[in-house]
This record gives sequence, C-alpha cells and structure tokens, in this order.
Amino acid sequence: MSVSFAKSVSVIAMSLVLAAPMSLGSDPKVATDDAGDLILAQAEPSAPAATPEVDESALRYFARQGDTRRLEIEIARLRALYPDWVPPTDLLSAPPQTDPELDAIWDLYSQGRLAEVRQKIAERQSADSGWSPPADLIDRLELAEARERLINASDLKQYDTVIKVASEKSELLTCSEVDVLWRVAEAFAQTNREQRSFDTYRYVLTNCENPNERLATIQNASKNLSRSHIDELLKLERKTAGIGEFEPFRDDLARAVVAEAGEDEKVVVPAEQLTRLEQLAEREKKASDALLLGWYYLRRENIDPAEKWFRQAFEAEQTASAARGIALVLIEREKFADAEGIMYRWRADDDDSRSVYLAAVANLLGTEPRPALSPDVLSSIVTEVAAAKDVIAANQLGWYARAWQQHETAKAWFNLALQWKSDDEEAAYGLGVSYFQLGQTAELAAMKQRWQGRSERIQLIGTEAQAPATTAPMVTPPQTATAAPQTAAPAPQTVQTAPDVRVRDTSAAPPRPSTSAPQVATRAPQTRSSSTSYRRGCSDFVHPETLAPEAALARGWCLMDLNRPLEAAQAFEVALRSRTDRVRSDASYGQSLAYLRAGLVNEAAVAATKARQEPSRTIELQTSILAERALGAFERGRYAEALLALDQRAQIAPERVDLMVLRGYAYMKLNRLGDASRVLEAAAGTGNRDAIRALADLRNQLNGQ
Repeated sequence: MSVSFAKSVSVIAMSLVLAAPMSLGSDPKVATDDAGDLILAQAEPSAPAATPEVDESALRYFARQGDTRRLEIEIARLRALYPDWVPPTDLLSAPPQTDPELDAIWDLYSQGRLAEVRQKIAERQSADSGWSPPADLIDRLELAEARERLINASDLKQYDTVIKVASEKSELLTCSEVDVLWRVAEAFAQTNREQRSFDTYRYVLTNCENPNERLATIQNASKNLSRSHIDELLKLERKTAGIGEFEPFRDDLARAVVAEAGEDEKVVVPAEQLTRLEQLAEREKKASDALLLGWYYLRRENIDPAEKWFRQAFEAEQTASAARGIALVLIEREKFADAEGIMYRWRADDDDSRSVYLAAVANLLGTEPRPALSPDVLSSIVTEVAAAKDVIAANQLGWYARAWQQHETAKAWFNLALQWKSDDEEAAYGLGVSYFQLGQTAELAAMKQRWQGRSERIQLIGTEAQAPATTAPMVTPPQTATAAPQTAAPAPQTVQTAPDVRVRDTSAAPPRPSTSAPQVATRAPQTRSSSTSYRRGCSDFVHPETLAPEAALARGWCLMDLNRPLEAAQAFEVALRSRTDRVRSDASYGQSLAYLRAGLVNEAAVAATKARQEPSRTIELQTSILAERALGAFERGRYAEALLALDQRAQIAPERVDLMVLRGYAYMKLNRLGDASRVLEAAAGTGNRDAIRALADLRNQLNGQ
C-alpha cells in the first residue's frame, strides 16, 4: 500500500514489526532498539503529508447493500489510513453503479469468496487488457486474504505464522478487527512473549469503544496473562453510573479462584473475592455459586458454612452435586443414615455419587451398636455394593451379618470381597473369623497358611490372643470419583435384620410386593437325589470347578435348600457345561432362581436364557423377573417403566393383588388418578389391607388438590 499509517497506527503494529523474523527485511538496528523508545517516537507528530485521493468505491457498495457492519469496518479502516478524511454524507444517495461486472466482483468479496474474486479479476483483465481493478478492491482483497491466513494459522496453533502475517499486514490491527488482535495476543503469549501479549490487550482497552468487545477482551486476556498483568488491565476499566464495565468479569474471576480452591486446599482465596462470591450467592441465589462455596469450605473442613451453602444449592436446584455435598457433611457429622437416605436417589448418576453413597453405606453398616435396617434398605444396599464391586462396603456387610449371627452370609460377603480384591487383608480376616465361627477348621488352616507372614491377626484367629472381630474403621468418602462403575457381580443373600424397620419415604408408597421366586424355587427337579444326603454333603466348602456338571447341579440345589443362593449360582454355572440338555435346563432354571433370591434381577434374566426351558418354567421365571423389574423401576422413580413391566407380566399371568397395589401407586405418581382409582378400588374389594390403605392415600391426594 502506497500510503503509510499515520500517528494513530497502533502500538501493536510496531510490536509486531519488532517480533517479525529478520528475513522479513526489517532493519537490524530497528530490531534491536528499545521498544519503549520506538513507542515514544511513534507518538511524536509527523510532518504533514499531501492528502491523497481516497477510493470510496467499497464504502458506497456496502452502503447500497445495506451491510452496516462492513460499512462501519470500512469507515474505520479509511480513517486509520487517512486521518484527515471525512466520510461523505451522500453514501445512500449515490448513483447506481455503472459497472455491473465490478459490482459482481464486490458482491463475491462481500460473501467472503476470495478465490473467486481473484478468478473474476483475472478473467476480466484477460478479456479487457485496459481494465485495472480499483486499488481499494485490491487492498481489501489482500487484507481479507491475510486475515484468512492469520485465522487459519491461529486455529492450527501456528503462532509464529500468526505474528508474521500480522506484521506484514498491520492494517488488521485496528479496533474493527478485535478478533485478530485477540489472536495476535494469544500468539505472543504462546511464544513466551507475555509483555507483548499484554501490550496488545492494553491497546484494545485503551483505544476501542465497543462495551461487549472490551468485556470479552479482559476475559480473553485472563486465559493468557499472569494475574499481575490482569490487575494492570483492570485499571483501564470504565464506569457507567458508578458501575464498572468489568464487574461480570470480576464475578467470574472470583468464581474461578474459589472453584480452584475447592479442589486444592493449598490455594489461598483473597478475602475480597470470597466475600464477592458469597454476596453474589446470597443475592442471585444461583445453585452453581452456592456449590462452589460449599466445596470450598468442605475442602477446609469448615463444616457449618459448607452445609449452609450445600443446602442452599439443593433448595435452588436439586442436583447430584448438591446432594453429594450434603451427604459428605452428614458423614462428617456421623449421621450416616441421613447421608445414605439423601444419596440413594442419586447413587447411579455418576462415579462421584456412587462413591459417596457407598461411603455412607459402609459407615452406616459399621455403626456401633448395629442399626436395625429395613429389608428394603438392605436390599438396595446389597444391589449397589454388588454392582460397584466395592470391597470396603462388602466387608462392612460381612461384619453387619456377623453382628446378627448370620455367619454363612458374613462368610459369603467376605469371600466375595476377596474375589474382587485378592490381597484385601480385612476381607481375609473376616473370612477367617467366619470359618472359625462355623467350625470349618480346614478352611481356616488354609487361610492362615496363605496369609502367613502378612497378617498377624489372621494367625491369631481361634486363639486366646485373637483380637476382637469388629468393624473396620470409619470410611472416609472420596470427594472425587476413585473408580469407574464395573459390571455387577452376584450379591450374597440380603442380611436379615432386627424387626424394626426404617421407612425411606414418608410420602405414600406401596408395600413391597411378594416378588420372590415361586415356591417351586425351593424344590429341585425330581431327577436329583434326596436333599437330605446332599444337605450333609454341601455343608463343607467344595470349589464347584472341581465337580462334574451333574454333581455341581445336585450341589446347587443343596445350597438352595441351605439358603446360600450365590454359592448355588456358582455351582449351577458349572452344571451348565453339561452335554445333557436336561442338566443344562435344570442348571439354567436353578441359577435364575438363585439370582432372584439374591435380588439380582438382570442376572436372573440372563441365566434364564442359557438353556431351553419347559413352558411352565419359562412363565414361572418371566413372571418373577418382570415383577422384580417393576418394583425396581418404581423404587428408582421410573414409574412408566414400572407400568411397562407390569403390563408385560399381565400378558402371561394374572395380576396378583399386591402388584395391583403397586400399579395403583405408579398411576398416582404419574398423576393418572382415574386409572389409580379404578385399579385400587378393585384391589381393595378383595379386603387386602395394603390395597385399602392405598385407596385411602389416593383419596387424601384427591382431597388435597
């Protein structure tokens, strides 16, 4: 371009010239001069130059097209090139363009089709050797191509190229090209020239007027500059009616610092920023702000304010994150039942929620004296512990079962924990204690042999010096996820508890239907031998892998008679390898029943498909599986899924009264009160107490509307 920049050319352009490689032809003396001296020299007035003729063709074209944005950019560009130039006032009243071909070229340019612009120019010059494109068109085309190269280089993180292109086309470095300035600033920062990056941002905030771009500039700078440089830029803030334009950024900065401190207790948050965020949270009541404060205080073990902010977040928006925070506070306060209760709804949302739920469970089970948990709560706990393969919670279930004198169940849990983590000393110790309690001396001796030299207390089991067999110490829940969810494994039989039960929800809820396997589940097919002889034969431990399929099948039914469903499922798995169709069918049937008794519905459904079944057995298993699925869906709040499972079951078997009650409650939850009334009135007509109570709940709900 023949006309050079006047004194309003940005300091950034000079900085770019200094940053450009020597191959660009820059004067070595200039390249080594002090940048501050050059900036001062640029600020000095220059000798007046002759006013050149300004090409306003692009300006008039954009005015005719009504392209306000490009019109403003062109005016800004011409003012930067020609400081004494004044925009004409007759842009919109200008006569129509007399050169349609040139007008078409401008149209291509305005659409950003730069390669086609070059092509059309070349075609016209080839057809008309006396025609030359307007200088302004060429200038703008070269500028647009440079902008495109710069943006592409920036997107590809080719930062040296960004700086090179900008130094060659300093006309890009104006307030009308703020995005280019941001990219140049980033390039400086990424090539270890933070001072020049700072100068670029400072230029924008000193010279540019657009409020949104100014706010975006300080936000962009925060990604590339140190805190000290950000503080310097904040001094350039402008105020309107006493309110600073960077207040939203200051709020976000406070959020970012507190969020970082919520993950790292070593981070120190300035009191001003902590107070700012607390005032924001109180004023705007955003759940996200309250959560940041909750995690900040919890990380520093400041429980009272942590609970305050977590509960405020939960009131604003019920989320898994807020529930986790409250649960962690409750665990710190040793209110484990409350922590389990609040996390139950969110237990499967993500890894963090599952970890906190399992920590609450482990601590709840380990409470002394042992709490009397309802069968429903224990069933939920068993399912989640098995799905997560959580060794700590499995151990606690073992100690919990032992406290209620259920040594076989305790043994099963400790054994399962060892399967998940073979070197877990706590599980090995618990299993050893169970062997001792059950009089299984050979197994205890083998356990001691395996752990010789690794655990003194295992060696002392059964001696006078044996340490008391108690629960593991309190489980500290992780504040971040520690393990991804794994495939669910079979869970031991649900621990039976004292008669007292705990109600999970005080709102109307159905009693748990009788969804266990049919009574025939406790009877093996007639092909097996007397259960009495096998009852004697399966009381001792025998690894099922050592048995032939037929013997494993018989042992599986024996274990079912002893109410040891998980061990039975393993025996049935071996029996499934038989080459005999009858044995495989019986094994598939038995394994499905075993998993149903253990409360593992999905595993039961899979087991039922492992071999062909008689039609009566197929119906028997399907009705039990669908009933369990309906109940599980209801307990998870998935009422439509519960109804779907009930509908599927109703297609193959009559609906029992207890399942009619479950259906009625599902309709109530979905606000299908007419359907609920129809079903519950029919169920209540049988005299069933649960149905009568459900009908009363429905009427109370109707009266409350």
